[in-house]
This record gives sequence, structure tokens and C-alpha cells, in this order.
Amino acid sequence: MNVRLPTSLPQLSLALCALLAGCGFHLEGGGPLPHSIALVRIETADTESDFYFGLRKALLAAGTQLDENGHDDTATVIHVLNDSVAQRILTVSALNVPTEYELSYAVKFSVTSNGRELIPAEAHTLVRDYAFSENQLLAKEREQRILSTALANDLVTVVMRRLASL
Repeated sequence: MNVRLPTSLPQLSLALCALLAGCGFHLEGGGPLPHSIALVRIETADTESDFYFGLRKALLAAGTQLDENGHDDTATVIHVLNDSVAQRILTVSALNVPTEYELSYAVKFSVTSNGRELIPAEAHTLVRDYAFSENQLLAKEREQRILSTALANDLVTVVMRRLASL
């Protein structure tokens, strides 16, 4: 068998795309949600959290309509029961100054539709740790915010996978 390998970048890109398409590859979170949850309402106490914004964005990207006003009784309801970020000290220096923190993001949610419980309340927590230095205080505060957003986005992916499994 004589196989000719692509020699230019466009040919190589096309060959790679064909290979990935042939194996069933698709982007994470790119799958559509079931038609039974075409209209969704998010019930949460905190509409300013990273998780809420990420979930809202992911639902819209999946082609779901959002019931912002809560007037439609046929909407599938995602109840966000807990959405919290916590930070704790992992290590301290000899001078009793924190040198490493652990950041955890916890979400507890359930899903109902037409009075039926589709997903019972389940909790998910993700944890990351990061080094801390007083000399780089502003940079470390920014790193903490970036990690918090990344953890929230990872939790959104978990919830979207659960919704796609319905």
C-alpha cells in the first residue's frame, strides 16, 4: 500500500481534521442538549457568581432558551442550591506567614421539569492550590480570581454533561 503524506500546512490541517472527524471527536461542551430541556430557568440566590455566568453562557451556546422572568411553567428549572468559593491556608513560613493556599469551589444543584425531579440534588467540589508571596500581592490576588473562574467553568462543564445525559 502506497500512502502519500501531506507536505504543506493546509494539506496537513485538512488531513488532521479528517482524522479527528473520523474518530468521533468533538469539542468539549459542544454537544447539544436534549429537546426536553429547550427552555431553562436558573434559580439561584447569587446571580453575580462566576458559576452562574458560565452556566448561562453554556446554556445559550447549546441553543437553549432562557426563561429570565420565570413566567413559563413548562421551563426546566436548574436549582443552584449552593455556589460558594472557600480559601484556606495550606502552609506557612517559619515567620508564620502563609506561603500556600487551597482554593475550593463548591456547587450543589438539582434539576426539575414539570414537577418531576430529573436530577436530584448533587454536590460537586473542585480544589486547586497556589503559592503565595507577600512581595507579589497584586499578582497573587489576580491568580486567585483566575483560578476561581477556571474552577467555576470546570463545574459548569460537569453540570452541562449531566444535563446532556438526560
